Order: sequence, then C-alpha cells, then structure tokens
Amino acid sequence: MRAVELFAGAGGLGIGVSRAGFSPAAIIEWNHYCCDTIRENQATGLKPLVDWPLTEGDVRNFDFRGIHGEIDLVSGGPPCQPFSLGGKHRGYLDDRDMFPQAIRAVRELQPKAFVFENVKGLTRASFASYLEYIRLRLTYPEMVERRSEEWEKHLARLERYHTQGKHDGLHYNLVMRLLNAANYGIPQRRERVFIVGFRADLGIEWAFPEETHSQDALLWSQWRTEEYWDIHKVSKRQRPEGGKGKIRGMSLNEKPPLESWRTVRDAISDLPDPETKPHAAAKFHNHRFQPGARSYPGHTGSPLDEPAKTLKAGDHGVPGGENMLLRPDGSVRYFTVRESARLQTFPDDFLFHGSWTETMRQLGNAVPVQLAAIIAGSVKAHLALANVTTAGMA
Repeated sequence: MRAVELFAGAGGLGIGVSRAGFSPAAIIEWNHYCCDTIRENQATGLKPLVDWPLTEGDVRNFDFRGIHGEIDLVSGGPPCQPFSLGGKHRGYLDDRDMFPQAIRAVRELQPKAFVFENVKGLTRASFASYLEYIRLRLTYPEMVERRSEEWEKHLARLERYHTQGKHDGLHYNLVMRLLNAANYGIPQRRERVFIVGFRADLGIEWAFPEETHSQDALLWSQWRTEEYWDIHKVSKRQRPEGGKGKIRGMSLNEKPPLESWRTVRDAISDLPDPETKPHAAAKFHNHRFQPGARSYPGHTGSPLDEPAKTLKAGDHGVPGGENMLLRPDGSVRYFTVRESARLQTFPDDFLFHGSWTETMRQLGNAVPVQLAAIIAGSVKAHLALANVTTAGMA
C-alpha cells in the first residue's frame, strides 16, 4: 500500500507508518534541520528511511498531481504551534496553520484513508468551532471555500450540507479522539488528538485500537507484588516512600487486566548516566550531558518511576520541567537526546542532526514511533480487508 507523508518532521509518524507496511510515494518537510536528520539516517542505510522519497520544501508549493497511481493513506502532523497550550493560541489566525494544506492533499489525492495528529490544545473550548470546521472540511474535502468567503460562512455552508443527509462525490467517514500515549505502552504521558478518516465508498467500520497499558497495573506491579522494583534491582531502602498508600487509596484488590504503564526507568535504565559516567555514555549516539537544568514551581521534571511528562519543543529553547529527569534524591538534569528518543520510541540507531536545542525541538514535535505504528497498522488491516471484500465481489 502507498502513502504520502506531510509535515514529516524528524520522521516519527513516517517510521511508524512504514513499519505498518505502507510504502511512501512522497515525504514532505520544510524544516532544513529535520530534512538533514532524515538524510543523515538515509546515508547510514537505516531502514525504512533509506528508501524515502524526501522533498524539502513548503507543502503549499507541492504539486500532488505529480504523484501517479492510487494512494492508500495520507498522514501527517500539521504544525501545531497555532493550537499548542504553550503557544500563542492564534489558531486559524496563525499563518502556521497547515490544516488547509492537509485538506488539499486529501482533496487532490483522494486517498482511501488519512491519519492526522495534533496537540491537545486543539480541543480547547476557544477552538471548538474551528475544530468542527476542520472535521467537516475533511469529511467533504471537495467543498472548498469561495473567493473571499470567511471561514465561519464556509462552516455554516458545510453544516447545512452535512445535515441534508444525502452526499454525493468524495467524502469521508472520520473519527477523532484524544489519546494518551502511555496507555499504549509509550513511556510518556503524551496526550494528542488523532483524526482518522476512511473514504465513504469503502464502507469500512473502524474504531481506535483498544488501550493496552494502565496506571493501575503499574501501581499493582510497584506496590502490590513489588515485581517492578525486583526487575530493576531496586532495594527496599531506595524505593520511594508512601507508595503503598497510593494503592490503598485506589482500592486495588485484584490484578488489573492490562499491562503496566512503562516508566522512565523502564526506558533508560540500561543507558549510562551521562553526568556521572560520561565516557561510557559517549558510546551511545546523541547521549551527552547537557548542563543548566533547574527545578522551579510547576517545572519539577519527570519522576524516574512514572511515565515521562510530555516532551515539548518550545519556540525559544527547551522547556525546563517537562524535559528533565527527576531523580529519587530530588536532583534534576536534562534528558539527553538519546533518552528523549527512547521516550519517543525511536530506534537506538536513529541519529539526530543539529544542536541539542534543535534536536530536542525535533523530538518534542514528533509522534511516538510505536504509537504511530499501532494506529497505522490498524488502518492498514482494515484497508486490506476492504480490498479482499471488494475483490471477492468483483
């Protein structure tokens, strides 16, 4: 199956889509550092990136008519700064809003399915009408705005068309959900909106994959069976205080059915500490100590024995609290690039290009590879089943 990746960034979503079995017909990204990261990994022969047809440039100037043949999937994370909780919240007033280009890609390529990811801030009450506008435009991508038509007027026209009940031409059945990556085995509490749509003529019924991991299961492993500490060889004296009180307060009387949330310790415990063992750490790609971390109210780092807080990109350097490790003794240090890559489930042989600040920005904007593979894999399975059904009816 063939895919087109928009706003590829450092490639987190694209790697997941490729792992799910899609072959990219185009990979588009405008940021030079991100493109250099992809090219650097291509130069080492890293799969699946080595075969990616990368285009460095503004998607607004990309001619989708140059892509021949049927496209099964369009995916991407339209730039999120207009909607980020850490940004200026300009939304549709922000010229960095690339959802119109995502919609153009769907209109011109007419893929069987699409997957788009964006920040939790998109669900803010102040953006509710615009989110509905995005949803209806993706549902009916051929209903373009008229010349000089304001988006609110276009929204009203889409609403009238949607409620009439009869829809001809290209349209999609889509679902949208806020997912927490930790609930799918990623060692990070990262909440993001995913919008998934299937072309209506395919008749596909789909729902987001069921969650596989839970906080309750982690607490059970830590404070009921204490298996978590035994696996990591943490002595009773070194275990956090007050943990058993947590599980008593939650009245966990039987083992939860899902797997445990993965923690920062689960993700990075086999990596040497870059501050105390710099020579050993130097043997790992992008694993160097970065000085300057400090804790202050509201920015206290990610505890070692919980999933990390959301890694963030930041417009002016690396945000403090979310990108720091909080050690059991209360000290903090910045996560290295390699540790951050682990938290985003990038492979260890994946290289990042640019300064520490730039590479951390790439990671803060990325989709966790493992989560992307789970969602894209489910989409592919349903498309494959629809293809078999269609072939059988022919």
